[in-house]
Amino acid sequence: MNGKATTTRTRLERGRSALGPALELVHTGRAPTRAVLTAELGVTRATAGAVAAELEALGLIRVDSRPGAAAGSQGRPSHRLSVDDSGPVVLAAQVHADGFRAALVGLGGRIVATAPGCVTVQADPAQVLGEVVDAGAELLRRSGRRCVGAGLAVPSAVAEPEGTALNPLHLAWPAGAPVRDIFAEQVGAAGITGPAFAGNDVNLAALAEHRHGAGRGAQHLLCVATGHRGVGGALVLDGRLHSGSSGLALEVGHLTVNPEGRPCHCGSRGCLDVETDPLAFLTAAGRAPGPEVSLLQRARDLLREEYDDPAVRSAAEELVDRLGLGLAGLVNILNPDRIILGGLHRELLEADPDRLRAVVTDRSLWGRSGGVPILSCTLDHNSLVGAAELAWQPVLDDPLGALV
Repeated sequence: MNGKATTTRTRLERGRSALGPALELVHTGRAPTRAVLTAELGVTRATAGAVAAELEALGLIRVDSRPGAAAGSQGRPSHRLSVDDSGPVVLAAQVHADGFRAALVGLGGRIVATAPGCVTVQADPAQVLGEVVDAGAELLRRSGRRCVGAGLAVPSAVAEPEGTALNPLHLAWPAGAPVRDIFAEQVGAAGITGPAFAGNDVNLAALAEHRHGAGRGAQHLLCVATGHRGVGGALVLDGRLHSGSSGLALEVGHLTVNPEGRPCHCGSRGCLDVETDPLAFLTAAGRAPGPEVSLLQRARDLLREEYDDPAVRSAAEELVDRLGLGLAGLVNILNPDRIILGGLHRELLEADPDRLRAVVTDRSLWGRSGGVPILSCTLDHNSLVGAAELAWQPVLDDPLGALV
């Protein structure tokens, strides 16, 4: 083989190996132009151009043929890169205590279509998983889009590698339900192509926020959030979700923040799970949950619309103090560089940000030395977007292998 052919083959192999990293850079918004892509990949302009062209041919990204330069930049303008809005999608599904939601999600974390379902979640997980997959299949039929995988978010720790829901405390499911296998079976039966995955809803919310939302740029990101019931936590370290040795890390909902507090489903008392979730807030405010909306929505509406009511404000302050105590303990143990809050906790932060930050600062060693930024999650349906990230990962790892 002559030297020119060897050089061409080497360049082609280098370009193919860069497809996944390049796609992830565009997917997460870190390579808005071909010049940035070139610098981030550490390749030549020609290789970066070939990589971008290959990803465009796969229908994953778009390369703007009218190059532009950012304001104040110097040198030759570079081609703009973006995900292809008409490209493939994945099916994302979330099950919670009050029902489910299905969505189609494209690259870049963009929700293309969504369908909520309010149902009673029965003890057989196959029932609600069948309904959510049917809703997703209908979205796919209407969209006409190619589906390359499916991801599921559930309010339970999901053991790896088995994919079993170990403690679905707020669902009627049996402990150890093989939710990933059931979900994969339902996905296949519906004629949806691609691999299927499952994960904990707050873990997936943290992953989504780190890639596309309030957690961008954090090296050690702590996420704490209320779901429709209970409290969950997640940690992203150096860009990767920390799930422990078997997927069960960061069960922060069962930190005790009030030793004389409410009985918890886990057998203890005064856990974050029962002291700072929507039901705890409604109870403390003297409000009965209504049948017309979910507990989470009822609690959000109460905070937004009746915060001036003394009973509502007092209940919010009680929850803020409990939450701050739990966050302070986590700061002492984990030393995160950013905390993001979701669900009702996001609303509590926005209602009284100074109080929550003061509690965390006063109760944590590292908080006193400068404080940890505490921010609201910014993505709507971030657990769904995180479930989609699971399904997109094989494509991000090997675009050619996953799609061709």
